[in-house]
Amino acid sequence: MSERVNVAKTVSGDAYEIVIESDFEKLAEEISKLPVEGRKCLIVTDSNVGPLYLQEVTEKITPVFSEVYAMQIPAGEENKTLNTVRTVLVKLISSHFDRKDFIIALGGGVVGDLAGFASSVYLRGIKFIQVPTTLLSQTDSSIGGKTGVDFDAYKNMVGAFHQPSLVYMNMSVLKTLPGREFSSGMGEILKHGLIRDEEYYSWLVNNFNEITDREPEVLEHMIARSCEIKAAVVEEDPTEQGVRAVLNFGHTLGHAIEKYMNFSFTHGECVALGSIAAAWISYKRGNLSDMEFYEIRDMFVPFGLPITLPDDADVNKILEISKSDKKMDGKKVKFILLKKPGKAVIDTTVTDEEMLDALQNMIIKLD
Repeated sequence: MSERVNVAKTVSGDAYEIVIESDFEKLAEEISKLPVEGRKCLIVTDSNVGPLYLQEVTEKITPVFSEVYAMQIPAGEENKTLNTVRTVLVKLISSHFDRKDFIIALGGGVVGDLAGFASSVYLRGIKFIQVPTTLLSQTDSSIGGKTGVDFDAYKNMVGAFHQPSLVYMNMSVLKTLPGREFSSGMGEILKHGLIRDEEYYSWLVNNFNEITDREPEVLEHMIARSCEIKAAVVEEDPTEQGVRAVLNFGHTLGHAIEKYMNFSFTHGECVALGSIAAAWISYKRGNLSDMEFYEIRDMFVPFGLPITLPDDADVNKILEISKSDKKMDGKKVKFILLKKPGKAVIDTTVTDEEMLDALQNMIIKLD
């Protein structure tokens, strides 16, 4: 089992490879292709992933670096803050890291975003390597160079574009991934099909049993295809000046729901709900048929994702939160809609009334 996806050089970083393997055996070999001789490395992981994989990864990479350091941050979105970044920077400074040394992010999206951001600001930018350990981070956050942290509960409000030098994925880590976290990754994966590749979306729907059973060959194909889709969009628009915004399908209201729920819903669960809202608006505008909308909505269910908001959800508050989102374009919300399954478009004409209608539609009891 081995797949590779190439990501081209962009204004925010050099070209790099996404390497998909069934274990960590080739991690050192892949890292050694980079300019690492005589360089130091800091592995940043968290309290969930560290006990599982830190020792193995440290042992694997020790031969290729002059020194290997490690630090473990507390797990959880609530720790994705500037204060945690500060602890990483203090470690780098106290260990005398210079511009040619490396950071390795070993963990899910929180670790990848945070360690990537630390690498982007330390000495105005040092190299980093992504070793994502969740389905969500393998197919989304580890690719494309978006790094950042939350600020006063506003998600990813502080960040930078800083491409990794390598993304190495060990598929076997998905065996230990809790079911809810696996489902969270599927929220982003289904999005990839909806915005860019209808045939891939249909393949996901038709293979949901094999996917949820985590059959290795099926997961390998799925992860590789999602990586290809995201990499292609990033190559077209690395700093999100235009088309890259389509990757935010489901995120405008999804992020607002995530904050409104005080992060008690996973990111993928909120993307699913945001995607349903965006599909509803697309449907009401005549871009999707009845059958297309209801299939999109209902197909989140077999992947373990929600399709309704809590009965007491305050849709006006969710709308208000969405206005503080970093995706605003002036005073207009930059919304991603579907022209059809597999084709997304950027739209700045979505009204408050349309968003409220979409949110309210998810509170009504469904048969």
